[in-house]
Order: sequence, then C-alpha cells, then structure tokens
Amino acid sequence: MSQWVPKLPLNEWVEVVVDVMDARLGFLFDLISAGIGGTVSLFHLILTGLPFWVLLIVFTFLAYKTSRLSIALFTFIGLLLIQNLGYWNNSMETLALVLTAGLISIIIGIPVGIWCAKKDSVQNVITPLLDFMQTMPAFVYLIPAIFFFGLGQVPGVIASVIFAMPPTIRLTNLGIRQVPADLIEAADSFGSTYFQKLRKVQLPIAKTTIMAGINQSIMLALSMVVIASMIGAKGLGADVYRAVTQINIGAGFEAGLAIVIIAILLDRITQGVGKRKKA
Repeated sequence: MSQWVPKLPLNEWVEVVVDVMDARLGFLFDLISAGIGGTVSLFHLILTGLPFWVLLIVFTFLAYKTSRLSIALFTFIGLLLIQNLGYWNNSMETLALVLTAGLISIIIGIPVGIWCAKKDSVQNVITPLLDFMQTMPAFVYLIPAIFFFGLGQVPGVIASVIFAMPPTIRLTNLGIRQVPADLIEAADSFGSTYFQKLRKVQLPIAKTTIMAGINQSIMLALSMVVIASMIGAKGLGADVYRAVTQINIGAGFEAGLAIVIIAILLDRITQGVGKRKKA
C-alpha cells in the first residue's frame, strides 16, 4: 500500500548536518578530542603510576571519612579482591574514564543547571533536550561519536557524558529553585548581588541535592563502560565484552564483580560527601 504522505528524508537531513559540522568544525572536534584524551591519560597515569597499596589506603580513607567504618572495610576488602583477581589495571582504566566523564558532566552541568534556575525560558528549552538525552538509546550516541572522534576512549567518554549529564543539570536546577524564598529576600535586603546570593546562600543550601545529581551522573557514566568498550574504550568494559563474545561466564562474572565494587565505592563516597556537606 502506498503511503499517503511521502516519507520525510530525515536520515538524509541528519547526514547533511553531520557532514557540514565535520567540514566546518573539524578543528573544534580535534581540540575537544585532545582535551578529553589528555584528561583521561592524566587520570590513568596517576591511578596506575601510584603503587597499589597507596591507592588502597587512599580509597579506604576516603570511604571512612565520607561514610562509615563498614563502607571503609568493604572498600578495603573489595579492592584487595580486584587486585587478587588481576583486574586492578583495567579497573583503574575504567575509573579514569568515569572520572573524566563525571568531571565534564560537573563542569558543564552545574552552570547549565544554575542558568535554568535563573531563567524559566532557559529551563523550558533545556528540559526537552534533557528528556531527549535520557530517552535516546545509548547505542545511538556511539554513531556520531565515532564519526567525529574515531575509535578509542574519547568517543566513549563523549557518549558517557551525553548519557550521564542530565541528572546533574536537573538536580542543580531543582536544588536552587527549592531554596526558601525568605532567605533570598533576606539576602536581597542586605544588597547582595546575584553571584553573592548564589555563592553564599543558594549553592550551600542546594549542595545535598546537587551532590545527588553528581552521584547519579557518575553511576550512569559507569554504566556506559561496557557499551563504550564496543568502540575501543579499554578497561573492565572490554573484559565484560570479551567474555560475552567468547561465552566465558566465569571471566564475565569476575569483571562484572569488579565493576560492582567500583560502583558501590563511588556511590557511597559521593553520597557521603553530600550528607557531610549538609551537616
């Protein structure tokens, strides 16, 4: 049966836009690629350059200071298990990718969230974009990432940032909007500027909510490690992907367990930072 309405050439339009961007903004993509690649390499150099026992003490101490003794004990035993299973270096590669994606999400997400809280018109424009970013299948992000940045860690980080950034923006916006109006009026009565109110009133009160957004962004970035391994990102995701393709259940379980340990560690530390700041 013939269609009453001709099919829109949406795929052709998208390809035209992508080709134009690649032709005119290639230098910008090269700059972004260099910046992200350098950041990942820096984190990886730090995490793999230090002895295992030093990082074990550092992570255990962070878990103890930001959470409680049981979490510190879990961190100590969990990291020892990762080392014993032989996944330490790959775990540090994964952590470098997650920290880079999380850092970019924070640097971009918090200012955008503040902007949304300041102007309703901006929120009305950004909110549909965030809905699109969160509902689009993660695999789709890999296509333009590969086209603009090639294979490797950089497109994996780009896809992770797009997938993970919305919670930081949303909860930063929500946290600032939930600041009591009487506190804002009191700050206005003392002649505070917008940035003084933001720095001394709104952000301190909204810290817990903002940290919840950062926590979610880091968890979402970590959930992308397996998908990013399909385009050349190294780390535990590559181990899981290799185990799947080889139907190696034992190796897949070990690599998955290492990811779970890192996820719990990052989750508890970021949650603890938010609760501690609130106090």
